[in-house]
Amino acid sequence: MTTKTDMTRADTAKLFLKGMAMGAADVVPGVSGGTVAFISGIYERLINALKSINIAAIRILFKDGIGAAWSAIDGTFLLVLFAGIMTSILSLAKLISYWLTNHPVLVWSFFFGLILASVIYIVRQMKQPSISHVTGFLVGVAFAYWITVAEPLAIDPTHSNIFFAGMIAICAMILPGISGSFILLLMGLYTHVIGAIKQLDIITLAIFASGCMIGLLSFSRVLSWLLTKYHDLTLAVLAGVMLGSLNKVWPWKQTLSYRTNSHGEQVPFMQDNVLPAQYEYLVGADSMMLYAIGLMLVGFLVVLGLEGVNVFKNKTADSL
Repeated sequence: MTTKTDMTRADTAKLFLKGMAMGAADVVPGVSGGTVAFISGIYERLINALKSINIAAIRILFKDGIGAAWSAIDGTFLLVLFAGIMTSILSLAKLISYWLTNHPVLVWSFFFGLILASVIYIVRQMKQPSISHVTGFLVGVAFAYWITVAEPLAIDPTHSNIFFAGMIAICAMILPGISGSFILLLMGLYTHVIGAIKQLDIITLAIFASGCMIGLLSFSRVLSWLLTKYHDLTLAVLAGVMLGSLNKVWPWKQTLSYRTNSHGEQVPFMQDNVLPAQYEYLVGADSMMLYAIGLMLVGFLVVLGLEGVNVFKNKTADSL
């Protein structure tokens, strides 16, 4: 495994591409970049790097200098990863949004296969499955499913609510299977936050960003502790969350209501899952069954390919 100090140019390029994949996933409502982080083998390192941004790192900064503090927080890893995420969001957002608007069945099919295979991948990382792990898995499934079918709230966009919304949304973004943007939609604050970005409302954005920062740094510590103390149980819950989230990414949907996005366009908001035959009858569009199944298999094979690469790297490292 790559350490904090031995990243080669090839490692840097691969990490940047993984960041781009995370950014691409975050653009799709209901899909989390945390899912990509998990299947690409960098999830625990990401959580530990975020956890290391604390008072101890500040002490190291003043005592031993910038280089030591940078190493303590795995700064190069975070910089390259977030550069990839931002590059993807800025460059691919329009393309993915176009495909999501014009070919939603195909986009959702790919992510459905990706997430389904990811569930299997995570379960296989568990060392000693037990009854408690099965219980945790079912709790994760129930929680994620409830999130996907919950009725949107109408929370007032006060400064305190915007702050807490930032905390909750960012926590969702680093959890595999849960989308932060979808959480904002459920809270009824998505339009307000997007409007603040559009209008460059500095005060609202600063409050929201502060909530995100506090949530990210605090929740990463909780996740790191859970992965250290209760590794298999935590994986079981995360796998359950991902399986439960499949309800959100089912390819064939009937739109019940719409919302206005940041460009003033009407986009789907509340949707019901339907069978492919029902989709053709209710929506009046081709279900594209064969293409959908093909893209599910592609998503599935992407995860298997990444798992194979990780296994090969680990065997190579052990043999050295």
